[in-house]
Amino acid sequence: MWLSDTVVNHLREVSSEPDLTGTRYELVRRIGQGGMGAVYLARDTGLDRDVAIKVSVAPGAGDLSERLRREAKFIARLEHPGIVPVHDSGTLPDGRVFYVMKLVRGERLDAWSKGRELRERLRLFRRICEAVAFAHAHEVLHRDLKPENVMVGEFGEALVMDWGLARLLSAPPESTLNVTVTLGATLAGAVVGTPAYMAPEQARGDHSALSARTDVYGLGAILYALLEGRPPGPTPPPLDGALPPAVISICEKAMAAAPADRYPSATELGDDVGRFLEQEPVRAHPETLLERVGRFASRNSIVLSLVGVYLLVRLLLLLLPG
Repeated sequence: MWLSDTVVNHLREVSSEPDLTGTRYELVRRIGQGGMGAVYLARDTGLDRDVAIKVSVAPGAGDLSERLRREAKFIARLEHPGIVPVHDSGTLPDGRVFYVMKLVRGERLDAWSKGRELRERLRLFRRICEAVAFAHAHEVLHRDLKPENVMVGEFGEALVMDWGLARLLSAPPESTLNVTVTLGATLAGAVVGTPAYMAPEQARGDHSALSARTDVYGLGAILYALLEGRPPGPTPPPLDGALPPAVISICEKAMAAAPADRYPSATELGDDVGRFLEQEPVRAHPETLLERVGRFASRNSIVLSLVGVYLLVRLLLLLLPG
């Protein structure tokens, strides 16, 4: 009997669906697929709400199943508005590991950012920095920061997702995983992360050199993508010269090749973005006299306008005949 490709693909998808028998969840549909597993929309019948369920790629997937368990535990310890909460976890009747999390309604950062004004993009980026800083304060390193792993909710909230490659900052290097990947996808193995967004020490597979500054590079790469509308790649091309010089300096410092030349923390990176937004001096950027005058004029435009009007009126009074 001959089956069309459409039918075969449908049968393959149905056969891979998780068996939720014995749980309080009802499967609705698949909403995403990654290297470690798939994410499904499901109905929590106990609490009468929609949730997202992440399920390991296959029963008995060994290291990948263990990574999913570890991901759930990492997220569970990070209770922050910018990190999606975990509600439940366990093993399904078919042997696959799963965890249940809040269903995020919104769009990915790369889609959200298109056509947005610079200051709006920077304000959201600062919230991403806050979530990553919170994770670092709890000893968790993300290692796969990129626009595809950030969701923007319906009310403008920024949510850092996909902690599958997370590790404790104090953890010893993990063993190599044998995982097949496609170009541009998240890598898991001697080198972990996404090539276009990973720090040089991460790309070398130097696990002993990983630190909070490694995620700072990832944040800088996200900022680059927000500014340029494309991934930075392993060798980032220069940023658009039409951008504010202070913003260029912030991005370049965050993405410095040497970890010691980057911001020491996600908090300091976010704070420098905040200084730019508040029209204050940016620590990463040594201002010229002209830039300092321009920033002062922009920050005090109302006062300067009033002074200008006052001086103009005084001049007119002096010039007009009595």
